[in-house]
Amino acid sequence: MKGRIFHIVKKEFLQLKKDKKMLGMSIIAPILQLLLLGYAANIDTKNIPVVFCDMDNSRISRNYSETITNSGYFVKIKTINDINEIDSYINYGKASIGIIIPVNFGKNIISGKTVEIQGIIDGSDSNTATIGMNYITMITREYTQDFLIKKTEKLKKININTQKITPEIRIWYNPELKSRNFMVPGILGLLLMVTTLMLTSLAIVKEKEIGTLEQLIVSPIKPYELLLGKLIPFIIIGIIDIILVLSVASLWFKITIKGNEILLFFFSITFLISTLGIGLFVSTIASNQQQAMIVSMFFIMMPMMYMSGFIFPIENMPFSIQIITYVMPLRYYFNIVRGIFLKGIGFYELWFDFLMMLIIGSIIFTISILRFKKRIG
Repeated sequence: MKGRIFHIVKKEFLQLKKDKKMLGMSIIAPILQLLLLGYAANIDTKNIPVVFCDMDNSRISRNYSETITNSGYFVKIKTINDINEIDSYINYGKASIGIIIPVNFGKNIISGKTVEIQGIIDGSDSNTATIGMNYITMITREYTQDFLIKKTEKLKKININTQKITPEIRIWYNPELKSRNFMVPGILGLLLMVTTLMLTSLAIVKEKEIGTLEQLIVSPIKPYELLLGKLIPFIIIGIIDIILVLSVASLWFKITIKGNEILLFFFSITFLISTLGIGLFVSTIASNQQQAMIVSMFFIMMPMMYMSGFIFPIENMPFSIQIITYVMPLRYYFNIVRGIFLKGIGFYELWFDFLMMLIIGSIIFTISILRFKKRIG
């Protein structure tokens, strides 16, 4: 039995060695995808282009615009005098925000009058628009308070002991609030799913096309031996990809794993049960590699990527969509890998995600095995 399984595994690796495209897809592609996604998957909002329409052109108005620019969140594109020019800057994408400083801005602030600042924001990118609007509101409020305090102290020639509520905020797990630290660990789950699921489905379907699968079926090899021989190579490839991705994340992106690496490795192997099972299932319903590619990409991987919390928070999704996410093993694996990577938590905190991932993966794998046996029986 062991000898037959070994020879099937050996055959798979020899076939993989001959297929340069499949070999590159299994080893080289995950590293390239991690590097590209690691830099591209960045949702940090900074250096927002802004154009100022300074209709006052006073020392105070210039100081106000410099305060916004020096905050680190904005980049001043230009200061203009004609309000009608703002439309062209926003329409052509040269600026995301236009700030209009009215006439007598400085005089009204000195006299204590209410001053209205108009902001014109490009709402086509809702994330940048919302964050930019909040930044400007916060900076304007702080600028006004500081100006009034300094003015009062200067007039009365005394130091005012103003009472403020100052929040002392401590950010855990990701102090610099870099979205890359959140996204890169999630890419591990994404790459494992893409690589193992796609390779499993394509490899088995390819054997159908060239007729070698039928030859194996009529041989003395038992169905479970054939199944193990087919899946073991992809388990090994998945393990290699885990090691490579963790190494690149640690050495290249400098994201240290705060938790137990062995525990993360164990959870990752458990996740492979789901991806290999799905790949095996796809191979039973697809008659050629093109069909396997389409089914894997558009009906499985893309929905799982969008609805598992990799990019969009599950809490913001409609309730009906949230219900669907509970049957996606990738959802639980994201919680696990980010928890171990960033928070350093262990099995005690992650047991529920592990259990759900194991149950769903076992069900998928069992259904796929039964269907595969039925097809080759």
